[in-house]
Amino acid sequence: MTEHHPDTERRELEAADWFARLSRTPIETEELTRFQRWSRDPDNLAAYNDIEDISRAVRGLRDDPVMRAAAHHALAQPPERARRNFRGAWWAWGAGLAFAAVVSGAVLVLRPGVSDTYSTRVGEISSLRLDDGSQVRLNTDSTLRVRFTNGQRRVELLRGEAYFEVAHDTARPFVVAAGSAQVRAIGTAFDVRRAGDKVRIVLAEGRVRVTDRTTSRKDGWALNPGQGLVLSKAAGAPEPTTVDVAAATSWRTGTLTFHNVTLAAVVDELNRYSNTKIVLEASAPRELVVSGAFQAGDTAEFTSAASLLYGLTARKLPGGEVALSAPAAPGPRT
Repeated sequence: MTEHHPDTERRELEAADWFARLSRTPIETEELTRFQRWSRDPDNLAAYNDIEDISRAVRGLRDDPVMRAAAHHALAQPPERARRNFRGAWWAWGAGLAFAAVVSGAVLVLRPGVSDTYSTRVGEISSLRLDDGSQVRLNTDSTLRVRFTNGQRRVELLRGEAYFEVAHDTARPFVVAAGSAQVRAIGTAFDVRRAGDKVRIVLAEGRVRVTDRTTSRKDGWALNPGQGLVLSKAAGAPEPTTVDVAAATSWRTGTLTFHNVTLAAVVDELNRYSNTKIVLEASAPRELVVSGAFQAGDTAEFTSAASLLYGLTARKLPGGEVALSAPAAPGPRT
């Protein structure tokens, strides 16, 4: 018989609670910040990853006839018989999640041919579970349109960024359109970001094929895990490149990770998550190379770090923005 340590039980319950919170929509940046603090403990993060693994596994069971029958049987039981004590029983929580996945898959149904549109405000991150079992994390200030038919699962990213975990369905390809670009997948995980005519695709798992109707490359590009592709009018002849997937998708947990990125690019990215904008004055070293992890939407954290680490001066502007500048040169000694 396996004993359950009280700390382990508490950690698993907290992880389950965080998973439920992060699956809701919308998610405020402040809540993601609290999650990031909690997940800094390696044991907490491991417990949360275990739940994500269970969730990912059971999504594939939503059409299993045995699981459907079990779910309907459980729902048909009187409350006294259906109730179970899950405390201290990790396997039971997983089974309950499997039932929930089956039931929610039956409830969250888009009518064929009908579009649904989802949007987030600045600083919001939203989690969506589509009727096919696919999951979408919609980043700050983004808009997504979903349209499922019997032959295709089609999603259009109108602006912003989204991370897709696609349920496997060979009969209905999953297509994400972003401007002139299309990403075609069957069962995989990838990130798409659209800003104007620029589209960036980052593949985390599986395989996708990307096409762009404005190019002469009709067969498109096939991406492997760990690769990214940037399409734009100014991109010339784009080719897949190796990318840091963890850094590119770290926004999902409320943390923005940068490795050898210019100060100007870091500020542009941070400004996406807050209405309090950072302004680089003329004296600021825009090409300064920055590395680090910062909380999304926490302007004060970054400006403090920039002052301490790079000697920059931060000051509040009348409109509420925060200006960063190089420190004034010391005057001549007298």
